[in-house]
Amino acid sequence: MICVALAVFAYMFQIVVTGIHERTFIAIKPDGVQRRLVGEIIHRFEQKGFKLVGMKIMQASEDLLKAHYFELRDQPFYNRLVKYMSSGPLVTMVWQGLNVVKTARAMLGETNPADSAPGTIRGDLCVEVSRNVIHGSDSVESAIHEISLWFRPDELVCWNDCADDWIYE
Repeated sequence: MICVALAVFAYMFQIVVTGIHERTFIAIKPDGVQRRLVGEIIHRFEQKGFKLVGMKIMQASEDLLKAHYFELRDQPFYNRLVKYMSSGPLVTMVWQGLNVVKTARAMLGETNPADSAPGTIRGDLCVEVSRNVIHGSDSVESAIHEISLWFRPDELVCWNDCADDWIYE
């Protein structure tokens, strides 16, 4: 009950939740869904020890994508990005864990797969920057904003993971 109250309070008031309750937004893009990489990507996050607290498959509207990518609206690739992201289903997720935002970004690799190290999601699974399989929040503040765009509070589940004692001291 306390976990649910904390999650709703943080969500409603945009409070940064730290420690093992930090959350990040991850979206598997249309190319990742079409290439059937969803299970592989989820497996990597689970192997790391992060907890999945929200997930859905959806076709994103242009309005939602324009809100999500608002900061990129002046970039020359913006319209192409919105069109691509609305071209097929996405799998959107919220992951929770200690330093999950920073660690997830490292797991994803560089935006350009050519610059991504082997062992990262993009380094292992992508070739081209415009088809880079996955999106992840770049800061805790961005994560809070993105989670609030893509998920309602009642779509996020607080649950006790029996592995927490084996992951966290």
